[in-house]
Amino acid sequence: MAASPRIGPDPSYVHVAQSYLTQRQIDRCLVALNTKGAREDAARLQGVAWIDSVRRSLQLPIRTYNTACIYYHKFRLKHAEPSYNWADASAAALFAACKIEDTLKKSRDILCAHYNLKKSPGEMLAPDDARFEGGSKVIIGLERMMLEAAGFDFRTRHPGRVLVKVGRRVGFEVEKEGRTSWHVALDAYRTFAPLKQTASTVAFACLEVAARLHGRGVEGLVEMRENRRWGTSRAEVMETILDLLDLYTHYRTGTIVGPMYPLETFISIRIQLNEEAAAKSIPRFADTPTAQETNGVASSKPTNGTTATSTSPDTPLSPNTIPPTPRSAGTRNPGTVRYMLDPSRAREEREIVERYFREPTEETEDVEKSVR
Repeated sequence: MAASPRIGPDPSYVHVAQSYLTQRQIDRCLVALNTKGAREDAARLQGVAWIDSVRRSLQLPIRTYNTACIYYHKFRLKHAEPSYNWADASAAALFAACKIEDTLKKSRDILCAHYNLKKSPGEMLAPDDARFEGGSKVIIGLERMMLEAAGFDFRTRHPGRVLVKVGRRVGFEVEKEGRTSWHVALDAYRTFAPLKQTASTVAFACLEVAARLHGRGVEGLVEMRENRRWGTSRAEVMETILDLLDLYTHYRTGTIVGPMYPLETFISIRIQLNEEAAAKSIPRFADTPTAQETNGVASSKPTNGTTATSTSPDTPLSPNTIPPTPRSAGTRNPGTVRYMLDPSRAREEREIVERYFREPTEETEDVEKSVR
């Protein structure tokens, strides 16, 4: 007898937005998309450089630049490169960020600004030119995919306010350490650090990098970071600093601060941090405290990276579960996709809905009676 068809619609798929990702989650997304390595770094740096150049041309605030980079990184973790052009994705990210940060710009304005960057004053075009029509439609189409990749999470965070406040308290000079730390904060968005760390962590990491570049002590920063109000740890700050040093070591010319200092300066800073990490047993990534490799020093206790410690507590903002395999641009989940920001609400709803789709079963046991 054929099974009776299910009555009613299929259960909807609930997607909970993640404000933060761990390094393991990022690596798994890149491996699933087959974009890990030098090709991924090149596409990421080119996209951020495109956003930065157009942002400067349009005189958009730093907040818009930060938000656009976040959306661009999240989009690339969900969609494979052959399905889109990195320049179109950069334009769509900046277009979405302009709406979120209330610095409204039309898609034609963004395309026109990028086109005019390479033209002389006599060859510049107006935004209403017909050649921007096709690109404008592409950007509007990618905008929806951009928001879906971010889970329609419009919450933004910016390290600038914390960076300025802490820099003043520790006595940074505006034209020296202050300016350098601000440029380092802009370079931080060329990495995945803003996806992994809070604004306070990124700010303290940028301040420490600036202090070390100027030969200034970091004792004041360490004392201030230990204050619980900032909600960060030395392991998280160290991870962010090492991400920045990787950027400055391998891609100096594609950054703001990199060309200002020789390569040996960044290598010297990295050696100092490696010695500190080895002495204090600080892991390379805060979410894998017992990984086989810790800042280049082999660990005596190999593990698969699933052990939780005090440096990586399980919170709704940094879940220890790996997200689903990234979807390509043309695939969809069955049923309706609904987006939520509160993980507890999504969990409660799932438990309620599962009751209606659970088939009742009865367990029976045959007992043999002895014959007298």
